[in-house]
Amino acid sequence: MLFLTEDEVRELLPMTEAIRRTRLAFEALARGDAQSQPRRRLQLKTGSMLHQVPGAYGNYFGMKFYSTNPKAGVADFLFALYDAATARPLALMQANWLGQIRTGAASGYATDLMANPEADTLGIIGAGFQAKSQVDAIRTVRPIKTVRVYSRKSEKREKFAAEMNATVAASAEEAILGAHIVVTATWAKDPVIEDAWIGPGTHVNAMGSNATNRRELPEALVRRADLIAVDALDAAKNEAGDLIIPDQWSNVVELHTVKRGWSPEKVTIFKSVGLGMEDVAVGSYVYEQAVARKIGKPLYS
Repeated sequence: MLFLTEDEVRELLPMTEAIRRTRLAFEALARGDAQSQPRRRLQLKTGSMLHQVPGAYGNYFGMKFYSTNPKAGVADFLFALYDAATARPLALMQANWLGQIRTGAASGYATDLMANPEADTLGIIGAGFQAKSQVDAIRTVRPIKTVRVYSRKSEKREKFAAEMNATVAASAEEAILGAHIVVTATWAKDPVIEDAWIGPGTHVNAMGSNATNRRELPEALVRRADLIAVDALDAAKNEAGDLIIPDQWSNVVELHTVKRGWSPEKVTIFKSVGLGMEDVAVGSYVYEQAVARKIGKPLYS
């Protein structure tokens, strides 16, 4: 069994491969050859919480798990990978980067299916940990020339813009108006964009919130959208406040059922809460590369 550090995971998992493996995983899900379960949470009286996200794909199954506490700040993630045929443990890896890259890869795959093939302008709300991989993924699948970013904290958006070759927007509206692709990557409780800012033909990736009482998108936009794709309906109905709060499901489908296509008249949304299957798909690639390159520390034989 191998142990892989954050740096090793990042070295072994380029975004192009993460998107490819994500696509293969959703295709496997459509065939019935992959599985996921909704996130499970164990909460203690102290406020600490254990989060577990299991899934299976191809020759592997596994689980990402992490703990949080409101006083502790950012969570630390771990991912355990097992052999599907024998249940033998194969790898344990630090998974902050794994989660960040696979979340971006899911948006990249959805964008590749649903957005304008010639989209060259991206507007993003949020400049935190997850926002960077969203930009990386969308640049991988679309010919993006302009990225406009807005965050409530000026120092964060300035730093993000410098690191990601983006333009700082003075307001959320300025970031979003006229963008062909929109990303919301925040932990907001209330909507961070307005329905009127989203024109026909726009694709929106909403991936910041996975709680029933939080949302990034306004109800009017959710109801107006021609198509909303989610990772999986059972997971979305547990966690997607953007859809749970307005109780809007008539225009919602699972991502593995979406056929490639774009219309200049239609608004599309990908609401992501994350699946364990996605972690297994990219985590197994990391493991295969580590074995091939003889990277990682053996924990036991």
